[in-house]
Amino acid sequence: MRLIAVCLIVLAGGLPRAAVAQNSETLADIRQQLTVLYVEIQSLKRELSTTQTPLGVTTAGSTLERIDAIEAELQRLTGRTEQLSNRVEHVVEDGTNRVSDLEFRLVELEGGDVSQLGETTTLGGDVVVPATLGGGETQTAAPETSELAVGESADYQRAKSALDGGDYVSAANQFSAFLDTYPGSPLAPEAHLGRGMSLEGQEPQTQEAKAAVARAYLESYSINLRSPVADQSLFHLGKALGALGKTNEACVTLGEVQVRHPGSDMVLQAQSEMRNLGCP
Repeated sequence: MRLIAVCLIVLAGGLPRAAVAQNSETLADIRQQLTVLYVEIQSLKRELSTTQTPLGVTTAGSTLERIDAIEAELQRLTGRTEQLSNRVEHVVEDGTNRVSDLEFRLVELEGGDVSQLGETTTLGGDVVVPATLGGGETQTAAPETSELAVGESADYQRAKSALDGGDYVSAANQFSAFLDTYPGSPLAPEAHLGRGMSLEGQEPQTQEAKAAVARAYLESYSINLRSPVADQSLFHLGKALGALGKTNEACVTLGEVQVRHPGSDMVLQAQSEMRNLGCP
């Protein structure tokens, strides 16, 4: 357990200060205040804009210029706040995933019971998004989208086509090359999963080869616990552990499919595999 503590301390110490620094006012609060101020500035600007010919009163152009300058600065600050908020969210998600992966790996290496791990607590605590202006509606975060590098999607599709076509050796090599060429790719969970399936398709006979399959599925799952293929990765990881002769660990992992992904199509497959392994 001392090893776990040391690794967690090192990981926490390596996170950017922005992710661990605590303030009484969150970035979401600042963003909301900027939004309120921006709306009020727009309202003030409309008040200073005349709708008819002035009757002996001249609107000072310098005031409007100052308001325009304030508006531009508010827009810049709002954009910067959004960038910082997204950065912190990425750091928290990545840190949480890494801690979860460390816990799973180290408990397994030390012969502990991985079923007792549970869900890893989010670093910094859960973030509550404040209500928006006016109508009391709750602001929901838009799904994050990451742009793919030139050729990234095409390279992934070629590897996937090789896998679908049963060319497992070529597919495994292409997925490995993809992961080396595009580190941190949004498609990394899918690529690790595809690599694991490619290695498994070659019907590995040695323990080392079977362990490589399990590691690929573990990488796919641990790199992003909420990826579109997380349920598949977890199921295949449990199945691969069973192939390694780790029946207890396989049963626990397969049981987690229903716990963590209750609506997934993988639940029935996981239950079937558990029956094959004689899980309690």
